[in-house]
Amino acid sequence: MVAEKVFTQLRRGTLEFCVLALLQGEPRYGFELVKALGEVDGLVTTEGTIYPLLARLRREGLVETSWQESESGPPRRYYTSTTEGTRALAAFTADWHRFCTSVDKILQNGRRG
Repeated sequence: MVAEKVFTQLRRGTLEFCVLALLQGEPRYGFELVKALGEVDGLVTTEGTIYPLLARLRREGLVETSWQESESGPPRRYYTSTTEGTRALAAFTADWHRFCTSVDKILQNGRRG
């Protein structure tokens, strides 16, 4: 149970950067992001999580939006990473690699001892 709670906290802390990574290179609409995250083990999320997150990222200037017509229904709001969003992702990526390397070292050394 403790590990599950920790994993939930890790997912919450990294979800916004996973979204920013998915927005690199191409605009996506909200439900498309939900589906992409759901295809990755451990990152299943819902529209109830993604849309408030996207609204916050927009307020913070990390994503911008545009409306585009849809072939199968009403227009969709597409999200694109801004320059600031790309910078935030790059900074997180560097910190994440350093963090993972440190944790891996401790976990591996702990098994030896």
